[in-house]
Amino acid sequence: MATILGTLCYLKRDGKTLMLYRNRKANDFHEGKWNGLGGKFEPGESPEACAIREVREESGLEVEAPRLHGMLTFPGFDGENDWYVFVFSAERFSGSLIDSPEGELHWIEDARLLDLNLWEGDRIFLPWLDQDRFFSGTFVYANGVLKNHDVVFYSSGYG
Repeated sequence: MATILGTLCYLKRDGKTLMLYRNRKANDFHEGKWNGLGGKFEPGESPEACAIREVREESGLEVEAPRLHGMLTFPGFDGENDWYVFVFSAERFSGSLIDSPEGELHWIEDARLLDLNLWEGDRIFLPWLDQDRFFSGTFVYANGVLKNHDVVFYSSGYG
């Protein structure tokens, strides 16, 4: 079992969130799910640098000043590895969308986000992005099914 560090970044614009429908990679653990943009750290990379790079690679957009909302822990998420994920959002970005190698990119109305085929835990933590507090959550899955979760919220110091 390995420890994997990663990021998720949710780009926001005009009441919509950029989401990635995972349908293009062979043997994709996330196939058929909608996700934010993100992925694994490269050696020596900071969480912010990873989020910015992953958004660029998956969407073609260049993020400025991503906002860190919290940290998620997924013990044994893929049946093998513990994932630790830094969760960001960004409202400042530039460029044009590319044809993503990961899947289809769509701007989704925020009111419809929870209607998508998401991981069960995403339905729980996505609303936390609209709250003015930092979170540290743990989501335990077995065979792709959420078994339990817990969270600690901290005063964020935002605003």
